[in-house]
Amino acid sequence: MAEIIPGLTREVLSRMTSGEKRLAQRLKDLLEDDYLCWYDIPLGRKQRYPDFIILHPGRGLLFLEVKDWKPSSVKKINKEQVELHTEQGLKTVPNPFVQVRQYAFNGINLLQRDPLLQAEGQYQGKLVMPYGWGVVFTSITRSQIEKSIPEEHRQNLLPDHLTLYKDEMTDAVDAESFQERLWGMFNYRFPEKLTVPQINRIRWHLFPEVRINAPVQASFLDDPLSEEVPTIEQIPEIVRIMDIQQEQLARSLGEGHRVIHGVAGSGKTLILGYRAQLLAQTSNKPVLILCFNTTLAAKLRSFIVAKGISEQVQVYHFHDWCGLQLKTYHVAVAQGEASYWEREVTSVIDAVDKEQIPRAQYGAVLIDEGHDFEAEWLKLVVQMIDPDSNSLLLLYDDAQSIYKKKSGLGFTLSSVGIQAVGRTSILRLNYRNTREILDFAYRFAKDFFTDSASSDDFHVIEPEAAGTSGAKPVVHQLQKWQQEVEYCVECLQAWHKQGMEWRDMGVIYVAGYQGKAVSLALKQAGIPNLWMASKNYKKSYDPMIDRVNVLTIQSSKGLEFNGVVMVGLGQLKQDDLARDAKLLYVGMTRAQRELHLCMSAANAICDRIANIG
Repeated sequence: MAEIIPGLTREVLSRMTSGEKRLAQRLKDLLEDDYLCWYDIPLGRKQRYPDFIILHPGRGLLFLEVKDWKPSSVKKINKEQVELHTEQGLKTVPNPFVQVRQYAFNGINLLQRDPLLQAEGQYQGKLVMPYGWGVVFTSITRSQIEKSIPEEHRQNLLPDHLTLYKDEMTDAVDAESFQERLWGMFNYRFPEKLTVPQINRIRWHLFPEVRINAPVQASFLDDPLSEEVPTIEQIPEIVRIMDIQQEQLARSLGEGHRVIHGVAGSGKTLILGYRAQLLAQTSNKPVLILCFNTTLAAKLRSFIVAKGISEQVQVYHFHDWCGLQLKTYHVAVAQGEASYWEREVTSVIDAVDKEQIPRAQYGAVLIDEGHDFEAEWLKLVVQMIDPDSNSLLLLYDDAQSIYKKKSGLGFTLSSVGIQAVGRTSILRLNYRNTREILDFAYRFAKDFFTDSASSDDFHVIEPEAAGTSGAKPVVHQLQKWQQEVEYCVECLQAWHKQGMEWRDMGVIYVAGYQGKAVSLALKQAGIPNLWMASKNYKKSYDPMIDRVNVLTIQSSKGLEFNGVVMVGLGQLKQDDLARDAKLLYVGMTRAQRELHLCMSAANAICDRIANIG
């Protein structure tokens, strides 16, 4: 069964013509698992929309245009145009072969920028896979065309081998006949199959929106509306893109409430970014992104600004959003003995109940770090969604829930108004970390991920490594705290000499005095850095500024760096091993390629780290 992207959800089917629905179902049922089929996806940066693009490792790349025309609708046809009888009268449209050929060449031109060419043999200099195009007439049979257009004219106007007709895509057609028609649209075949890296490069060029961390990008997603096209020199040797599950999920998120439960490094925030861009184009009301981490909010805000959608998409740390609501609607913070931020939240909830603060302010709400939200917070936020759109996306990973004593939410989603039954997706694959880093981090903390208090909605998912192999994490057992600081400076300098940018490094610490000492030492060594010592500094985090980021484990949530040095681990309070282990798991999984852990004091956590083989 072929993979149709986006999935054939109710929302996708609602925008398909009847013929497109039938063809999509035939493609899904009659093609094997290794076929990829994209429906109505913009091609490259010029936003061309072929009806279907089909990719197969052994067959190649096929572009299809679908027409639901009836025989009686077609009045006149030539090589360039078709005159149609419509309800609005006579209409002239391009010949569908002109359309689909143009789509195909647009795609092929994108691919020819890349070293996706054959180096030798009879096809030297050609793309590594064949390509073709064709037209599908879903309401016209082949015999009807053959009777109405003589063969000598038909081959110029509607070539027989490039067309698929109604009678060739019925329920009764067998897979072999159907596939033979499709692949008859190719002029040649190559003996070699495409490799997975080659397929990824093809997707990287055709669909810029699925790119991750490409050098020519401003952030973790490319801008499909940008006119800038990467040169051959700018195209990375190894491309990073969403995997098929991530792409399918990102493109298939429809209306209603959706939940994504994913392990660290599985691309949850990536999908959130993709979703925000789409909603910015379609929502009549502002789109709200909320998270619990001030630093992550700054990262997301930087991305939204870079995409030019900040007027439509608002990003806030949850408590900042509460403060803004009170200020905007002139509501005073309630008095009491609770902390100020707790009273802010209860004041907003009370004001919404009294209709001093309006509900339904946003066309959509997207929540990152949902595992850190309390029940009353989520119940409040759900009321902020316009019921006409009813669009909610909640991202969650119980293994990164470091602010609660027990695993799980402690409540059901339905109890706070989130209706996501049948709309929950699980992402198990970790792409951020090398296999060695993920294995080290999980073996260190897994014993503390078995708390039975998880709600029925969620439980801890064991991550599966999808990243590349690399160096094993390095544990440094030192004698004095000052030696940790000195090692940290030396390590960062060594990485920089090896070509790593300062912005791709993070120093993660446990206690405030450690951050101050590290930041001062880096400054004295001439290393630019941002010590996120206060909320204002956290808000100023910008992943594009070339400086080392010095931050607590809590502030590192949602971020990632090529190289991470963790210091001061011996100074953990040791009053809650489970909490400390989950905290360190979050810190360790911020490292993409290099992880060094420093400790100059002994405690149970340090002993556990030292014993991880």
